[in-house]
Amino acid sequence: MDVLSEVLKVVKLQGALYYNGEFSAPWSIRAASSHGVAQHFVPDAEHVIIYHLLTEGHASIRLDDGTRVNLNAGDIVMIPHGDPHILENGPSSETMDDAEHLPETLSQGLRVWRMGGGGEVTRFVCGYMACDPRLSHVFLSGLPRVFKVGIRNDASGRWLENSIRFSVTGADASRAGEAAVLAKLSEVLFVETLRSYIAQLPAEQTGWLAGARDSEVGKTLALMHRNPAHPWTVASLAKEAGLSRSVLAERFRHYLNEPPMAYLTRWRLQLGAQML
Repeated sequence: MDVLSEVLKVVKLQGALYYNGEFSAPWSIRAASSHGVAQHFVPDAEHVIIYHLLTEGHASIRLDDGTRVNLNAGDIVMIPHGDPHILENGPSSETMDDAEHLPETLSQGLRVWRMGGGGEVTRFVCGYMACDPRLSHVFLSGLPRVFKVGIRNDASGRWLENSIRFSVTGADASRAGEAAVLAKLSEVLFVETLRSYIAQLPAEQTGWLAGARDSEVGKTLALMHRNPAHPWTVASLAKEAGLSRSVLAERFRHYLNEPPMAYLTRWRLQLGAQML
């Protein structure tokens, strides 16, 4: 039983791939903000997650507070809370503001956007994912301001990267179903990134994501998210998880810092608020 899948069933993700870059070093670009991207695609969205997938070369991402993450081909870097950031490779004398060129870039669809100083080539694809911040808070709250995962580490990630490269290279807005294919690939890439991040968490990590990885706590969370209207009790949840009530309560509090029934009540309230 998979709690992440159960949560994502009700979060209603909406995303797309929107930028296809080929930059030669040195280059530096201030990426369009999540708010700026939302204005063009999903103006009513309350929360937009930005990500960048490097398919060739090297780069780094830098937040305004100086946090820097180095990137290699096959890395996807995610900015889950919408922080302003700069992508770069080499000591460029000027940082281009992507927001100023975003309408022009988007008008080209996914045709390659080129710039830079003529050195090492870096190719990357950018995407976004819009979601309800209240329902997605359960997993967003456990994510750092920026993180990366390598998607070439297993067969499914390599297949996904190849599918994205093929779809972006041959993107044609006039082809039937093109937008739907790119949207689904964006969603799969987002979920695959979350799965990889959860799998790489340290053993001592706590929080919702770590709890979702734990077999017993994860099963308990999945039961509550699959059927939140069920009259669950600690006893019935413990029976389903194969634990005693005291052990379940202890393990649940260890990861989530609250009792199971308090968590369930809060989730029910969030679902109710969404329906209003």
